[in-house]
Amino acid sequence: MVRMVQCIKLQREAEGLERPPLGGDLGKRVFENVSKEAWLSWREHSKMLVNEYRLDLTRNEHKNVWDAECEKFFFGEGSKAPDQFKPIGEGAAATPAAASAGAPAGAPAGAAPAPGAADDKPKS
Repeated sequence: MVRMVQCIKLQREAEGLERPPLGGDLGKRVFENVSKEAWLSWREHSKMLVNEYRLDLTRNEHKNVWDAECEKFFFGEGSKAPDQFKPIGEGAAATPAAASAGAPAGAPAGAAPAPGAADDKPKS
């Protein structure tokens, strides 16, 4: 039997997740309040965040950023893309780091610098 939830993200009743997708209180809240459809939307947004902020989810401080963004996505003001993010097809490359030699703005401490960022500067 399909489990239905009143999805906090979609603002309607929808098919719920089969099991909590995360551990702890956040996983319980997501399981009780988020639909499969909304979870799939988070997963796609989450991929962009991991790539743009160069998050290493094996590091606690990076996992904390990911958890905070998940919390905002479902239960807060919403998780936004980094300011410099440009989806492919909107003129710029999909990496925000071309203008910076370090990690993207807003990235957690210890995030890796953007690959080739120093090489992207114009040569004199």
